[in-house]
Amino acid sequence: MCIGQRTEPFFVVYFCSVQERSWRKDLEEEMAEAATESHEDPSDETEDLGPLEPDDSGTFQQVTNLLNIMESESTKTDTEGAGFDMRKRLASVIITEKATTEPSVVMNALIRCLQVPEISTQRKVNIYNILQEIIQQEGELEERCVQRLVTIASKEMRDMLEMEGYMRAEVASDTLVALSRNHFSLVMYELQHHLKPLNLTEEFVIVTLAKLANGNVFEFMPYMGITLATMFTMLRLANEAKMRQVICGAMETFCETVQFYLRHLEDSVYPVMTEDQFAVKLFPMYRYFVTVWLRNNNPEVKLGVIKSLKPMLSLLLPNDDLREQVYDYIPLLLAEYQGSLEALFITQVLRQILEMSVITNSPVPQMQLHTIFTELHVQVCSRAPAQQQYSSQNLTEIVHCFIALARSYPKELMKFFLSQMEMSKEAVRVGTLALIRAVVSADEPKMNIRTIYLAVRVVKNTLSDTRSKVRMAILRIIGQLALSGFQDRIKGWGLKYVSVQLTLSTYKLTNRRDNFYQRDLEEKMVHKVTMDTVRIITSSVSGMTNEFWVRLLCYIMETDYTEALTPICVSLTNLAERQLHAKDEEANASKSRHGGQPPCASWRDWAVDLPAPQKLLARLLVLMSSPYKGEGRGIAMLNLLKTLSQSIAPSMADMWELEIPLLVKYLEEHTEFTWNQKTWEDKLIQFLRNSLKKTRGSNWSLRLSKELNNQIESFDSPSLEKGVILCFGLCARGQAKTVLGVLHDFEERIQESEQSWQIGAWRKDHPWRRETVKGALMVMYSCVASYCHPQMLLIHVDNPITAKIIHHYSSSCQDICLKLAFMKSVVQVTDAIKNIKDLEDFQFAQKATLTGIIMAIIKAEPTDSLVSPVRTMAMDALSYLSKLKPFYATEESSELMDISIHSVISLQPPGDSNESIKTLYTNTLHALEQLMEGLMQRHLDPKGLQEMVHLLEKWILSEKEWEREKAVNLHLHLMKIYVQSVGVCIPLKLGQFGGLVGLIAPGTCDSHRKTRLASMDVLASLLDLHASQTCSSWGASKELELEKCKEDLQGSDMEKIFSISSRISKVACLQFNCDEVVSLVQKLCENFGAMDLQHDKASVTWICTFLQMRVKELEDKVPEILGAILAHLPTVDHREVRRLLIEGLLLLAHYHQETVLTALLRQPLPMERWVPSHLTEVWLAVAENVPFARTMLHALMGRLQARFTPRANAASKADIWRLAAVDPLMTLCTIHLLVERMDWDNRLLDLFPDLVYTLLLQLGSSQGPEAVSPVLKTWRLIHTGTLPEEVNLQRVTIRSMQLLFRRLNSESLLCTLEEQGVWTLLESSSTFLQGVSQLARLCVQSPQGYYRQRLSELVLRGMASEALSCRISSTAVCMEFMSDPILHQEKLLKRAVLMLEKGAEQEDEVLRMLSLRALGNMALGAPRKVRQYRKLLLEKCLCSLRGPGVSTSVTSEGLEVLAKVLVELREGDLGSTFNAISEQCRAFFDNESELLRLKAFIVFGKLAQVVRISKKHFFKQEVKKAWVPLMLHCQDPCSDAAQACVATMFQCVHFWGWRALESSVDHSDAAAPKEMIGFQMTLCSVLTQKKPAVLYNFLLETMTYVKSNLSRIRIAACNLAGIIMKQMSAHYLKKLDFPALRNSLQELQLDSDPGVWRAALETLNILDTCSQQRLLASPEGIP
Repeated sequence: MCIGQRTEPFFVVYFCSVQERSWRKDLEEEMAEAATESHEDPSDETEDLGPLEPDDSGTFQQVTNLLNIMESESTKTDTEGAGFDMRKRLASVIITEKATTEPSVVMNALIRCLQVPEISTQRKVNIYNILQEIIQQEGELEERCVQRLVTIASKEMRDMLEMEGYMRAEVASDTLVALSRNHFSLVMYELQHHLKPLNLTEEFVIVTLAKLANGNVFEFMPYMGITLATMFTMLRLANEAKMRQVICGAMETFCETVQFYLRHLEDSVYPVMTEDQFAVKLFPMYRYFVTVWLRNNNPEVKLGVIKSLKPMLSLLLPNDDLREQVYDYIPLLLAEYQGSLEALFITQVLRQILEMSVITNSPVPQMQLHTIFTELHVQVCSRAPAQQQYSSQNLTEIVHCFIALARSYPKELMKFFLSQMEMSKEAVRVGTLALIRAVVSADEPKMNIRTIYLAVRVVKNTLSDTRSKVRMAILRIIGQLALSGFQDRIKGWGLKYVSVQLTLSTYKLTNRRDNFYQRDLEEKMVHKVTMDTVRIITSSVSGMTNEFWVRLLCYIMETDYTEALTPICVSLTNLAERQLHAKDEEANASKSRHGGQPPCASWRDWAVDLPAPQKLLARLLVLMSSPYKGEGRGIAMLNLLKTLSQSIAPSMADMWELEIPLLVKYLEEHTEFTWNQKTWEDKLIQFLRNSLKKTRGSNWSLRLSKELNNQIESFDSPSLEKGVILCFGLCARGQAKTVLGVLHDFEERIQESEQSWQIGAWRKDHPWRRETVKGALMVMYSCVASYCHPQMLLIHVDNPITAKIIHHYSSSCQDICLKLAFMKSVVQVTDAIKNIKDLEDFQFAQKATLTGIIMAIIKAEPTDSLVSPVRTMAMDALSYLSKLKPFYATEESSELMDISIHSVISLQPPGDSNESIKTLYTNTLHALEQLMEGLMQRHLDPKGLQEMVHLLEKWILSEKEWEREKAVNLHLHLMKIYVQSVGVCIPLKLGQFGGLVGLIAPGTCDSHRKTRLASMDVLASLLDLHASQTCSSWGASKELELEKCKEDLQGSDMEKIFSISSRISKVACLQFNCDEVVSLVQKLCENFGAMDLQHDKASVTWICTFLQMRVKELEDKVPEILGAILAHLPTVDHREVRRLLIEGLLLLAHYHQETVLTALLRQPLPMERWVPSHLTEVWLAVAENVPFARTMLHALMGRLQARFTPRANAASKADIWRLAAVDPLMTLCTIHLLVERMDWDNRLLDLFPDLVYTLLLQLGSSQGPEAVSPVLKTWRLIHTGTLPEEVNLQRVTIRSMQLLFRRLNSESLLCTLEEQGVWTLLESSSTFLQGVSQLARLCVQSPQGYYRQRLSELVLRGMASEALSCRISSTAVCMEFMSDPILHQEKLLKRAVLMLEKGAEQEDEVLRMLSLRALGNMALGAPRKVRQYRKLLLEKCLCSLRGPGVSTSVTSEGLEVLAKVLVELREGDLGSTFNAISEQCRAFFDNESELLRLKAFIVFGKLAQVVRISKKHFFKQEVKKAWVPLMLHCQDPCSDAAQACVATMFQCVHFWGWRALESSVDHSDAAAPKEMIGFQMTLCSVLTQKKPAVLYNFLLETMTYVKSNLSRIRIAACNLAGIIMKQMSAHYLKKLDFPALRNSLQELQLDSDPGVWRAALETLNILDTCSQQRLLASPEGIP
């Protein structure tokens, strides 16, 4: 074998070498032929590449041919195997070898090949690879050749167009790098030539520079500064992600190169560049990377930036000035934790900064601490996202960050930890404790004792937390404190906590509860950590308290949890050794103090304190009977005994020093699989005997005997128990030894005979005789057991009697006869044991082995036929075994029952022809019943009953009739046993009765008559049991009714059978409480589809009957019932069954509307195109019942409206469900479905206003602040993914409104809505209120106005809502209603006005504006009521004009309302408000808002129309004050404002009282410029004659407008000033300040508007003329 293995590789290598020589020869011949042909027929490819030397031409052709071979082989390699790859390598080697003799010729040939046009990418790659090999091989080359290659490779490297171009660029770059080793200057010059400032170079130029820096550190350093400076200018130009990655990678390489250079400065021959100089050049790039590129959305760019920061920081952080600046950018790094970048890389950079801050003793700014703490802590305490691949490494880095922070800011860090521990979240506490442990474990010299003190304080605040993970974290911290040398910090609280956790975890593990597997697993982890902590403490903490020692000893004495014994013993051994060592040191110290003489002391002074040494020894001996349990507890206990020998029994100490190592050696040499129990027991007994010999003459052994007797029941092995008793003179008697000896001798003789050739030949001739002998031996042993004396039987039954029976069966052929003999023997032996009257605590050791063999026999029996009584006898044997100790555990009993049930129930009933098989079949069923009864006797409680029914359930629901029949009959038999045995003693668990009935009830409609009747009997038995346990009324009449139902079930008419089953359910229903009804419904729903249609119909019949009879009482249980039905409704295929189930749902909804509605709304979206069909059917059924659908619509509207009403406290359980949160989207979709599917008639039209109002409120809430309120994510989609775009609150609401208006059957209204684009307006938040107004207006104007009254009432109610969006939407509707007589007619006007008054006082601008507009619309809808509410109207309007902080829109609306209201009022109605309105209007004449100017002019005109006698004088003065603004604003840039101003001015002309002025202008064309100039001149002329002083004041006021912001007003002011000066008398001309006027007009010469400076120039000329006139008129000629 070895020779073959060696020769095989040899032949392979030999074959390869021979083949290589053959290929090399062929290639050389091809190259020679090519060289010959090249002289005769030059290649066409080279004709344009320049002249070649004669020798070069041949070399070029040879190289070309070899390259052709390489290129062709590259295409064949993948398909033909390794042979062609070898030819490719050989071709490359030949070219390389030729270059050793003629390097320049070969290089030129290869370079010429590169210049061949249309060369393939693979060929270029091959050429560049060969060139790299030649460069590495030859070293320095001819400079001209190198220069050509550099130029070609540089161009190739920069021309990267596609993927193949990328490959060429990469090999070209590698070629340049190879050249740089001996021709660095040429390569560097070429690269620097293409690296220019403010010009983004090609990608591979930067890549190649990075490679050069990495391979030529010292040569590159002189160029490093200029390279970094140039690259910095490129950063703003690099917009593509790939280029940014390249620059980041290059920077990473450059920084690593600089670090290498700085570490080896002594090797550099170039001028030394200091670390600070490098850092100063790097920092701008670092800043740009962090502030700009790190914020890029491309994750690859982010990753490149982060990776480049680490080497950059290595150079920046040692610099004191730059380090402080680096700290400023830490928040930007922390912000990246929120992005998609791998957290590990960010944390590595942060760790680098923090650790350097510790090294340099320059901590990060304290103001950044909380952010750093929080960002790092969150990652420790929360689960990493799925895309984070390095979460564990990231946690390690975070720990180092916190260690660095603890060194800089211990107090602040611990304060932060304390604040986090105050949270109750388990993950936060566990993560915080893990960080504290890391801080404690850090081997840092600067981690002072103050930090540890603060950490311990934080930990102590969490000791009361009982959660498993927190406890483990605290225990680990205690252990770490001990390991790190802070033992004094855990004395007291720490040791006490460890002791408590040790006791607590042991108690929980030894008192486990069913169905708490996860909790038990966590508790096991707590116990393991506790044990590890104990081991650490006992091995490291000196001066351990005696209390902890006693606790550990008591733990060994009391615990039943054997897994902890080994580590506890090891810990106790460590403690004892440390205590003894400490006492030795004390003794030595005392000896030195007493002058070399030891003080007088007894052995007790040297011993360790022990509670009851005899009890401890007895306990350890008992436990050592199984030395390999609990991780090998035997060795640990022996070592503990050896250590405590002086404390337990000083007289035995010397002997134990010799004996215990031998016992330990035996255990170490064996494992739990190789040791011999008897040998070990003998050694242990001998050890005990030898020990007792040392205590003769004392009462020590007497006390040990007492303790052993107390613990004798704890021994695992009966033989060891016997050996211990023998030590005290006890022995066993037996009379069956002679018989067993004879049997043993016979077996030995048979064995010797079988080994001889005679008997061997006989066996071949008569093989049956051997099996016969084995069967006979089994029976003989069982007979010995039957007739043996009871005491002797108990001694020998396990071994040899049962052991021999097992041996003979296991070593046989195991045919039917031997199986029967084996089973018979087992029955005899077990029966003999059972007949012993005083068994006490006898444990049948072979029971498990026998059970395993019998189970294997039952499993091997065919499940489709019954041919032998093996199955029957096997179950009989199991029945007998079940009565012996150790009793079967619950899991074992369940497995036995399951295997037996499967083996019997699956058998098909035999025919009537074979009586023997029928008898065998009957006996088998009886044996199964007896076995089930026997196994059940050990578990006669509700749990055992439930387990039994669970095993039968799949057979009760089987599709085969005979399996159902047998399962139900077996169920009936066991129920009778249970009722007879338990009765009223142990009540069933809550809900168990309903589940049991729910399983069997559909069987009353089974197609098989016997199954129906048996199901009826089981049901009657269950009802009787429940009645007796609950003391409920179960009279004779009900029993008679059930009997009658049972008789009727014998018929075959299935319709009648269903009716009878319904009768049964009505009788049974009265016995159920609400919890049982729930469990019944759940069980019935679970079994839908398990069998046939009849079963499902029966189940739904029972469900409907129970719901009809008990629906009023099930208020608390409706959610559970509804959940069960809805969960299983999709699995129901038959339409009739689905219909009945839905009827049950509707019945629940009739009585418990709110609960059902909430549950349905938390189901998937009820829109037909997305919802599953079963839920659609539910809502369609609701829609079919119009009265009920009407009720549901009211409830649905109430759910939506509840969002706009104050949160009410639930007064009943219905209120709780009514107030439960549901997704408004679900509610809207449900309303849409019901409105769409309901049959609308006149009875449903009254729902229209409520629905419109509710939908408007909902639509308004999606525009306001309520739109951002959280929405429940209760919807689920059948198809994965997000909701379609059209399914949102806004669009579904609008679609529902459209559908609602279509159901009105008003085509004209629908057309108007579409034409005016109401739906489009409602969709946009900017036009929403406009859409609401138009919709309300159309509703008011609609001929079907029967719903307007109700809608008006709802709108007024909405105006009183607390929700702002609700008030706004309602006010928008009310605004339109106020313009119609509807509110006045319905006597709702007063209420509306009061609500609008409140709205006008609100802070919200929109609500205030709408309220004012609505109040103004009173003049349209109820003009006669304006005078009644005039005080309120005028007050609110004035508030909108002069209130603090009033917006332009509100003020404009107030003016608009005044304009409407003044039409309906008279002078006397205004009172004192007249003056205020007039003054406010004048104040807005010069306002910057065009709208306010327009409204002010209109209102002033309305005032002029209102004025009568009492206000005429006042208003005349107001007109004088307003006259100049009015004349000027007739030229207002806003045309509407100008027209309104003209109209108002001419309405006020008559207040001057001059008819000439009134008749001077034609009102039809008053706004024309010529007419206006004429009017102004006439006015000035009249004023000059009658009121020259007024004209003088007009001029002064006009000149103030030359500084107006409006150019048109400035022009008008100049023109009017000129007109006034022309008409002004000489007297008043003298009063004018001509220099001031001239200055004002000259300033206008610089105005940007040409019209202004032209008007100013004309007015200036007039001013000059007037000035000259004044001079002439002056007597002295001087002004």
